[in-house]
Formats: sequence, C-alpha cells, structure tokens
Amino acid sequence: MKIKSRNIYNSIATICLVAMFFSCTNNTLQVRDFLADKNMPIGIAKNTYHVYKDSGRITSKLITSLLYDFSNRKEHPYNEFPEGVKIVMIDKNGKDSTTVTGNYALSYTKTSVSEIKGNVVIINHTDKVKLETNQLFWDQKEAYFFTEDGFRLTTPRDTINGFGFEAKQDLTKWIAKDITGNLQANQKEL
Repeated sequence: MKIKSRNIYNSIATICLVAMFFSCTNNTLQVRDFLADKNMPIGIAKNTYHVYKDSGRITSKLITSLLYDFSNRKEHPYNEFPEGVKIVMIDKNGKDSTTVTGNYALSYTKTSVSEIKGNVVIINHTDKVKLETNQLFWDQKEAYFFTEDGFRLTTPRDTINGFGFEAKQDLTKWIAKDITGNLQANQKEL
C-alpha cells in the first residue's frame, strides 16, 4: 500500500510540474512588446566586431564595446552605441578608405540615418582628409554626411574651420558653410 501511494504522489507531482511548464509560455511578440514598454533593449552585445558584405565583398566593419538593440520599437527601431563606435569603410580594392569614430551613436533602422556625437573624427585615408566635429548625421542610403555644428576640415593643403558642413561619405566632394581659415587656390580653380 505504501508503494502505491508513493507512486500516486510522484505521478501527481510530475503531472503538476509538467502542467506548470506548459502554462508558462510567452510568444516572442509578447516579450518584445514588454521590453519596448519598459524602454529596454531586445538585445545587448559587448565587444562587437561586425563585418558588412555586399555581393560577397566586405564593404565596411563596425567595432564597438557596447551595443543596445532597440529593434523592438514599432515606430522608430534603432541601435544605440553608448560607449562609442568605429566604422571602417573598405574600397573595391579591399583597403581601408574612410574611418568614422565617435563617443556615442544612434543608428535608425527604417531611415538608415545615424547620429554620431562627441569627438567625431572622419578620415579619408586615400586623400589624407580629416574632418573633426562634435555632432554628425550620416545618411547611409545617400552615402552623405552633414552637420550644422562647428567643424575643422584638414586637407594636405588647407585647414578650414566653420559651422555647417556637408560631404559625400568619402569626403571627396564637400560644402563648407560659415568658414574661416587660409585657403589656397590655383588660378584654374578661380
């Protein structure tokens, strides 16, 4: 009799435990909505090294010590880089062409626009051009940088300071606004 009652109690405990496991299920959408409501990221990555490819060719590398993934936002999904970011763009020959660094960044998924803040430095390694500013917006679809903040542009020939700057992402063609500094120009350029 004792053995039968022990088996019955064990069976009842097992059935309750199994029922409890099956009753505690959440679907992915419920978890994402919960995290979005609490303003929490859906994922956190530390010491990230991400390589972007297009048609099998490496086009850029992203390096960051901390990444928060807020792709669970319905209206404006984004990624946050609170400890800074380094992006290295690779040319068709496989060499580093442009490097972008900053202390903080937000990258919006739907619009492909990123905001980079704090000690932003862009270097075109081929043409030896360097841009420094405190805030920069990067339209990745158009491959275009712009800022209305103060900037310093250093080329092999000139150093230009100003407020407001627009350029192709490789800094080859640019528009500088409200500038100061010494500029050298050839007679052909005038």
